[in-house]
Amino acid sequence: MTHEFAKVIALNWEIICLFFIIAVLYSSVGFGGGSSYLAVLAVTALAFPQIRAISLLCNIVVVTGGTYIYIKNNLFNWKKIIPLAIASVPMAFLGGYLKISQSLFFILLSLTLLIAAFLMWTSNYISKKSEELLIQNSTKKDLTFGGSIGFLSGMVGIGGGIFLAPLLHLTKWDTPQKIAATSSFFILINSIAGLGGQYFNPNFSVEPVLTFLLMLTVLIGGQIGSRISIKFISPLLLKKATAFLIAFIAIRLLIKHLL
Repeated sequence: MTHEFAKVIALNWEIICLFFIIAVLYSSVGFGGGSSYLAVLAVTALAFPQIRAISLLCNIVVVTGGTYIYIKNNLFNWKKIIPLAIASVPMAFLGGYLKISQSLFFILLSLTLLIAAFLMWTSNYISKKSEELLIQNSTKKDLTFGGSIGFLSGMVGIGGGIFLAPLLHLTKWDTPQKIAATSSFFILINSIAGLGGQYFNPNFSVEPVLTFLLMLTVLIGGQIGSRISIKFISPLLLKKATAFLIAFIAIRLLIKHLL
């Protein structure tokens, strides 16, 4: 068993290092890093069902700690969160269960990453919008947000926070701190639901040793990131650099799978 772990580490040390860095950086600003995990895994030789499963499992590991901290600090408005959760959980499960082809998966993934990159690039402007006067919430709107993002998240293998947070900021859903808390919880429940749907999909598969190593890696990185603030890189610079990298990978994937 020790020899098998050593072999997997030797073959995948670059991925393990990247996952550690992503976990540290993303957890330090309240996110799971699902879009970046997907971007890294998309350029490997792993089968796409494994890519989706690993991304969601790592998401769950990273955001669980952040969600716990937000709960301890009483930053959740459950009356506003419940409509999002009611719609997102079953739709994320359905999206994960849905059987799709490898080509369709990578096209959806590419488009998702492009949108995520755009939202990251504009996140500073978007977050400032929620500092203005809050708008009265609509349950119907929250159900729509939760259901649509949940379905896409389950299909692709992300938690959906990268889409939810900008929408909540633009619609002045709540304060930036409470939106960050809501996004963390949303990522957690969507990742669990999406993974559950994938588990019942006939194509579900994971490479146990690599998956365990990556989960352990992001657990350590997430714990470090949640306890420190980025001192040498501003959050805005980090988001823009990540956005550029994700967009680059997304365009490469689109060219590969459309041509």
